[in-house]
Amino acid sequence: MPTPSATISPSRVAAEPGIPDKPYDPPDLKRAETVDAGHGRIETRRIAVRTKLPSRLDEKWQGVTAICRIERIRELKACCTREVIYAITSLPEGKLEPATLLQLARDHWQIENRLHHVRDVTFGEDACRVRSGSAPQILAELRNTALTIIRQTGQQPRPAREAFAERKWSAIKLVMES
Repeated sequence: MPTPSATISPSRVAAEPGIPDKPYDPPDLKRAETVDAGHGRIETRRIAVRTKLPSRLDEKWQGVTAICRIERIRELKACCTREVIYAITSLPEGKLEPATLLQLARDHWQIENRLHHVRDVTFGEDACRVRSGSAPQILAELRNTALTIIRQTGQQPRPAREAFAERKWSAIKLVMES
């Protein structure tokens, strides 16, 4: 039998003894996978969830009910990227279905993309040098308010910002009417 090497897939290394082609998963390990195609790419998301925790994990994070490994693979025509993250959760036993946790992780990124990324691209939030006192929070709230007003008018944030920069009085009028 050949010696295991880095080229052997993890599922083969963790195969059931005597049956090399059948992967062996611990009884508490559950998996889920989604594949989405669109916008010129294929995105595969996989999750593995374990409810049997290492003893040292409870020491630092009390209340943890599961550990997760989430893998995201993004295939474009020219390249492929792979990201693996690990997570812990304190959700109750009934909400630990892998498909549910995978959707929760995806929903988190939708919030990130809808708010934080837009704030940075539209208003250059990451480039802002205000770092002390309550000023950063106040500026973030002002940016959120501006985005809310822009979205209520049915406009896209970046073109609206550029239009309001040219016609400041229309932006002031919109704020006063809101």
